[in-house]
Amino acid sequence: MQFFFLLSPVLQALLASLFMFLLTSLGALTVFGSKKMPSSLLTVLTGAAAGIMIAASFFSLLLPALSYEGALPSFVTVTLGFLLGGAFILLSDRILTRTQRNFLSKEGRKCALLYFAVLLHNIPEGLAVGVAFAEGAGGAGALLLALGIAVQNFPEGMCVAFPLHAKGMSPMRSFLFSVASGAVEIPACLLGVLAAGAVAGLMPWALSFSAGAMIAVVCSELVPECFSGSKSLATAGIVLGFCLMMLLDVALS
Repeated sequence: MQFFFLLSPVLQALLASLFMFLLTSLGALTVFGSKKMPSSLLTVLTGAAAGIMIAASFFSLLLPALSYEGALPSFVTVTLGFLLGGAFILLSDRILTRTQRNFLSKEGRKCALLYFAVLLHNIPEGLAVGVAFAEGAGGAGALLLALGIAVQNFPEGMCVAFPLHAKGMSPMRSFLFSVASGAVEIPACLLGVLAAGAVAGLMPWALSFSAGAMIAVVCSELVPECFSGSKSLATAGIVLGFCLMMLLDVALS
């Protein structure tokens, strides 16, 4: 561990982002065990993905966004960012709906919206870790932040892969899409450590925007999807997913 603290902040951020990416990949890898899963279990897992994303939106995005100070009061910035994130998903949905006639199926549109939301969520998380390493000069606080996000990335990798597979995508494609959504944390983390001053001012907007986008996708796609099966199983999945992500976030924050 001492060797890690002797590295430059840039190398520390790179190694931390690679570890975060690894945990996302391991979570996504579990989708290969879903080939023989009954539909009831997929309903629970889709509900759990929704619960995980709801908890991540609040504990990983909105609460940290409120801690940043800027020209506007934090609650104003977070509210505006959240509204912009939701509006972005609604606009994207309209555009993709028109596009699906020629290029995308209905399920392809749903997969694209889910992917956009998680991708957007991972960018500010990577930026936050990079900024932490830059401002903390590689201290233990930055390492704990990276470790906390990495542990959360395991269920997040699942929450991308399983819904995509439930919508008809093959396990391999679901895995690759989930892995790609986590890979964005690597360049985001490097950008955060190299341009910490400029990035820090944008963090509350980026975090709240991502939260708005995730909630919009959960409400428009994941919740209707899982409730199309068993209402009881879907509810249980959402509650369990929320509790899991809340425990991970609170315990590792």
